[in-house]
Amino acid sequence: MPEATILTALLFGFLLGVKHALDADHIVAVTAIVSRSRSLLRSALVGLSWGIGHTITLFAAGFAVIVLKLTIPDRLALSMEFLVGVLLVLLGVPIIRQVITRRSHVHWHQHEDKSHFHNHSHQNTPAHSHQHLRRPLLIGMVHGLAGSGALTLLVLSTMSSVAQGLVFLLVFGIGSMLGMLFFSGLIGLPFKLTAGFSRQMHTWVQGAAGIISVTLGVYIIWHTGFISGLFLFPS
Repeated sequence: MPEATILTALLFGFLLGVKHALDADHIVAVTAIVSRSRSLLRSALVGLSWGIGHTITLFAAGFAVIVLKLTIPDRLALSMEFLVGVLLVLLGVPIIRQVITRRSHVHWHQHEDKSHFHNHSHQNTPAHSHQHLRRPLLIGMVHGLAGSGALTLLVLSTMSSVAQGLVFLLVFGIGSMLGMLFFSGLIGLPFKLTAGFSRQMHTWVQGAAGIISVTLGVYIIWHTGFISGLFLFPS
């Protein structure tokens, strides 16, 4: 393959990696994690951690397919997609629960001959704002496994050697890391702004992130299980 063609292919791989970071399930998963952070730097690090995990498993799966000539069974690929849906639900449910317990309630109280309104919430403990980066790393690894089959087939069809294929996967991974690093910082912006502007607005923005995560997760579970055929066995 001519040098100019190789460089074009690698540039394509990088841009494809950036675009890949914008897939709906990726953005929603990172948004669910970032929703609990009030730091833009922390939000960006969450995206970078996701990108690293995604690249690790994607490169490992690509190595197995390109170098070891292994194949990824369709049912395994569907199972990983199904797991992505489960993870989205598991990410969204705690956020919704936290929003519900944090929401303030107004009650009318009567004390002897005096009456007054009492405002309180059912949140017993303060929010834990510190976000560990291990969770987005693991979620990124699951996403990497879920998307490895289609990408390795693309690599095999465009690259003429094993080395070029592995470099393509690495460049793709770098593109996805940088893309998610940038976009997760942008995603964290509304959470930071609303946290400083209005607690109620911040709570509703978090709730929206949780609802979207659960909704997309349920859709992926249903589509993967019944439309794509994970739960349908041949008679």
